Amino acid sequence: MQRIPRLLPELAVAIEQRFELNLSLAHLTALSLAPPDLVTVAARVGFRSVGLRLIQVTPTSPAYPLMDDPAMFRETRAALKNNGIKLSDIEFVMITPALDTQSLRPFLEAGASLGASNVIVAPYDPDRNRLADRFAQLCELAAGYSMKVVMEFFPWAEIKTLSEADAFVEAVDRPNGAILIDSLHFARSGSSFEELSSVAPERIPFVHICDAPAAHPQSREDLLIQAREERLPPGEGGLELKGFLQHLPAGTPLALEVPMNSYAEAAGPEAVIQRAYDGMVRLAKHTSQK
Repeated sequence: MQRIPRLLPELAVAIEQRFELNLSLAHLTALSLAPPDLVTVAARVGFRSVGLRLIQVTPTSPAYPLMDDPAMFRETRAALKNNGIKLSDIEFVMITPALDTQSLRPFLEAGASLGASNVIVAPYDPDRNRLADRFAQLCELAAGYSMKVVMEFFPWAEIKTLSEADAFVEAVDRPNGAILIDSLHFARSGSSFEELSSVAPERIPFVHICDAPAAHPQSREDLLIQAREERLPPGEGGLELKGFLQHLPAGTPLALEVPMNSYAEAAGPEAVIQRAYDGMVRLAKHTSQK
């Protein structure tokens, strides 16, 4: 594996400030870290905010239900305050046929109490009308907590592309309905820069960014493994990230979602976070020089 030199902390922060980056750390990057630890490490590396996973996605991946754990909730709140870190978003709501939207009130209340402004949801109901109704319900519920509901699209889910997601959110027509665009899912779904440029800026409160090999995985299983476990830091793969960044609305907050489980086993989660951060500030510098 190519050895990537680590940026000096003061140089990384200087580059970030010069190019007006607003970097957040998505929890999937280091999901083994409980929220207080994630916040502390994120601050040490140089991030300004974090996202937290409070609801489990798969039976084998962790989550941290702060709404049911008062002690960890207090520790997380203290870590955010003491480190000057904001909470960007909470996740991960899978909109399935069985979802009871009202059951999410404690989840939303916990996030809002910590300052979250976004809740991430995903489309896993094949009935498009019911999916739209549930999304609208979530928007109305989240509005009471001054939060946006951001629909993330995936090539394997019911909404697969950026154009589908944009049309869906527009049709539901709620003022706090938005889209989460992940650079990996954007590329793997065949979405285009033209489509990206056409999305209303207010519909993109932040994006997830990472890199990956240019070659498309050959199976659904490989696609899921790459997305959930083995991505690359920005600038270390073959995705068209410069074009992706250049077609975003100016000043869009960037959340690094870069799980690298194999590297984490060898070097630890903080090394993953540092490598992802350094890769992003390098890419920003090179992109701005073009």
